[in-house]
Amino acid sequence: MRKLPVFSSLRSFLDWSKDRGDLTAIPDPVRVVHQMTAVHDAVLRAGGPVLRFDAPVLADGKRSAIPVVTNLFGTTARVAAGLGMTLDDVPGFGEFLASLRSPAPVEGMRDAMSRWPMLKAALATRPRISKRGPVQDEVQDGEAVDLTRIPVQTPWPGDGGPLITWTTVITRPHGSEPEAAARYNLGVYRAQVLDRNRLIMRWLAHRGGAAHHRTWDQAGEPMPVAVVLGADPATLLAAALPLPETVSELTFSGVLRGERAHLVPARTVPLLVPADAEMVLEGWIHPGDTALEGPFGDHTGYYNSVEPFPVMRVSAITHRRDPIYLSTYTGRPPDEPAIIGEVFNQLALPVIRQQIPEVVDLWLPPAACSYRIAVVAIKKRYPGQARRVMMSLWGMLAQFSYTKMVIVVDDDIDPRNWDDIAWALATRMDPARDTLVLDRTPMDYLDFASPIEGLAGKIGIDATTKIGTETTREWGKVMKLAPDDTAFADALLARRLPGLAR
Repeated sequence: MRKLPVFSSLRSFLDWSKDRGDLTAIPDPVRVVHQMTAVHDAVLRAGGPVLRFDAPVLADGKRSAIPVVTNLFGTTARVAAGLGMTLDDVPGFGEFLASLRSPAPVEGMRDAMSRWPMLKAALATRPRISKRGPVQDEVQDGEAVDLTRIPVQTPWPGDGGPLITWTTVITRPHGSEPEAAARYNLGVYRAQVLDRNRLIMRWLAHRGGAAHHRTWDQAGEPMPVAVVLGADPATLLAAALPLPETVSELTFSGVLRGERAHLVPARTVPLLVPADAEMVLEGWIHPGDTALEGPFGDHTGYYNSVEPFPVMRVSAITHRRDPIYLSTYTGRPPDEPAIIGEVFNQLALPVIRQQIPEVVDLWLPPAACSYRIAVVAIKKRYPGQARRVMMSLWGMLAQFSYTKMVIVVDDDIDPRNWDDIAWALATRMDPARDTLVLDRTPMDYLDFASPIEGLAGKIGIDATTKIGTETTREWGKVMKLAPDDTAFADALLARRLPGLAR
């Protein structure tokens, strides 16, 4: 299935990008306060390469010896490459992931042998555990811990301080064993640097890390946490995937990577961490220890409010001998999370079709913060079907509970084309009849349009052709040229006006 090499570390992916001419080193001094974000943003919007800042300048004006890599997933092609494939292979990989969730019954030995890739993927979820790894070549613990020497960005002018953005945070529930990697949760949570050895861990209540934190808090015990900086692409993307709560992102990364995860025991906390990562911040969150976090620019394009979140006290920093710091920023799309979301849209489609078979295509417009608007094309067969699809989507995955608008169109409409969508809305939708409005439903509390924090309305718009009892009028017939005439026009244009040929 894989057409690209296995990337067992971040630097192997960077080497591959460099060989393709898709990595640019910047030797110029660039400040981590605001300047680095400005450069990154400009390059991302132009569809440019991975950036490696070789002379980052810290907030105090000193140069850091640690290079900063940004724009790793600044194009959809690189996101797909992080999964080990080309963009053309992403839909097929989505089908494969859907089959892992709900495999069809095996019919005979020939069918069983054809399932070998699926079996191999399942085996790849079992981690390989070693005593030591490159991520522990150097260790600073106790008084030697100093987060302020890491070139952490302050992305936006209104930000409250330095912000670690491309984290892979590892947690486990209270009562679990450190070796039970299948019970681990990986999440991408931003972390504000408070001082030399303290971070604020910002995880929302519905996220896996927060759920684990509640179990330790209820037991009155400190919670071990590992913040991985610069993991391999598969681990990074697994941490961002909307996987079911019962699936460990750490073990699932083996499916994406094409080989088993390589883990080592952390030095000062009872957790396993990726052996080939660039850095790991180890530490503890003590019950009731919180601090005010923010404000920080967010994916909505606005600064979020200042709120209390748990404080992580860093007990050790482990890293390679020549570590690389991986960073990004979040803001109004496009940003890296929005670009990753475009690819994940394709991965999720087969899973959605398993539950809602009439869905032909689904688009989450990146400009709508990747998930707040969904446009769904269906093969319509009966009255009320569009409303059933709306309700199914809102209840299917946790991520769709934050989708405030669902537009349903027929399968003759391209759900990724705003002109097609506008035509369907203008000609197939009556505002009084074809809108479904819900009140006080779950919503991302960062949505400032919500009248109540965490609760908001939702709207479903049925822009499909009305059939049966949905209308009392005879429906219009869509105009369309005959296929023979279209073929004639194409042939003529190819000869006489090749620049206009379709």
